[in-house]
Amino acid sequence: MSEKMLSFVSVPQAQPPKRQADERRKDFEEIYEDFSPAQAKVQSSRCSQCGVPFCSIHCPLGNNIPDWLMLAANGRLEEAYNVSQATNTFPEICGRICPQDRLCEGNCVIEKGFESVTIGAVERYITDTAFENGWVKPVLPLVELESSVGIIGAGPAGLAAAERLRATGHQVHVYDRHDRVGGLLIYGIPGFKLEKDIVARRQKLLEEQGVVFHLGAAIGAGEGEIAFEELRGKHDAVLVATGVYKAREIGGPGSGLAGIVPALDYLTASNRRSLGDTLPEGELDATGQDVVVIGGGDTAMDCVRTAIRQGAKSVKCLYRRDRANMPGSVREVKNAEEEGVEFVWLAAPEGFLGDGTVSGVRAQKMRLGMPDGSGRQSIEPEPDGLFTVKADMVIKALGFDPEPLPELWQTDALKTSRWGTLQVDRTSFETSVSGVFAAGDIVRGASLVVWAIRDGRDAAAQIDQWIAARPSSSLAAE
Repeated sequence: MSEKMLSFVSVPQAQPPKRQADERRKDFEEIYEDFSPAQAKVQSSRCSQCGVPFCSIHCPLGNNIPDWLMLAANGRLEEAYNVSQATNTFPEICGRICPQDRLCEGNCVIEKGFESVTIGAVERYITDTAFENGWVKPVLPLVELESSVGIIGAGPAGLAAAERLRATGHQVHVYDRHDRVGGLLIYGIPGFKLEKDIVARRQKLLEEQGVVFHLGAAIGAGEGEIAFEELRGKHDAVLVATGVYKAREIGGPGSGLAGIVPALDYLTASNRRSLGDTLPEGELDATGQDVVVIGGGDTAMDCVRTAIRQGAKSVKCLYRRDRANMPGSVREVKNAEEEGVEFVWLAAPEGFLGDGTVSGVRAQKMRLGMPDGSGRQSIEPEPDGLFTVKADMVIKALGFDPEPLPELWQTDALKTSRWGTLQVDRTSFETSVSGVFAAGDIVRGASLVVWAIRDGRDAAAQIDQWIAARPSSSLAAE
């Protein structure tokens, strides 16, 4: 073990420098700076190199975190990057957007009072340094195979699978209905968490690796769309990695009023403006408005912080439980409060006021009751607890459901669960249709980007084995 480790007993936890709230409210640039080399070494050296690394166990990718922390502490950054990228297709993205406080850092064995290692910030520093020094190269296949794989969806699951399949030698074609590669990474996550040139940089590497992208290529039965059966005929195997984007609706009187918008529509419009796209003036723009966001997850946090940057008059977040029971990242809640967001805890919307356009949210004060079957405290209304919150725009951030793919693609053989997600064999990732696989949110439901990366990598390995096992599979001349 390096003598540089175990410094948590004498060195306090430190996060990378963070821009002041008044400054970051004015733009969509990332709020955290990278560690300096000295800071990265010192913070990496706080790792205890424990015998059972709970950080790795609780990382969906099983990243070898203590190993690359030790290498970073000793200044061996290229080796640290090689260890990191061995298990993670996009470490520079995970270092920015993963909820480390719920995953690796939240399970660090360093006890409270000493505080956990800042794993995410070090991961970002290692990968950014690797890019700056030209250590990040496309993984070119040693052998070119004749087999072809079509991937539907250029989000994190599809991209992770594409990288692994192409590295193995398969011809890989990725189809996406949008005009840019990245899916949620481009259109759903604001630039203050993930600047878009980070995603474009990975796209360039994938193209250099030989992955072929077909953008503006929607799968379906409509005019100008590619029929699912036609796509199947073009490839030896198909991976469905569409994600889930259908907004969950909210009921109650007035729920159909203008000005009540889905979170993803709002975030997509904002990201498109940041990317330079021209949108109708005022469309899904919170400038000068009283904004209410309903929900308590990370998408809700993205919405409230976006509204602040657009110059909203006021921004409130209504959540039916309290702060301790909020599903969103603690770090994101803190950042939102610093930037001027007001949280209204224990408040459940009952209806909406307005004449054609929303003017307010009628909400019910709640209180926590006894734990339910899952162990989570139930909620119940407070007597005489109705109140009204003024709102010119209401953003629904209540989660996402899958679109009805069998219906949209006119393929009844593709079986779904009772939640609408695709049914797959949990080991092989194969759907009810032979040679068609699925991974990411379209299988597990709305989840984290890091889980989509894990699923994409695992599905790629299974597709490679499935193709290799077919009697007709063969290698092209080297």
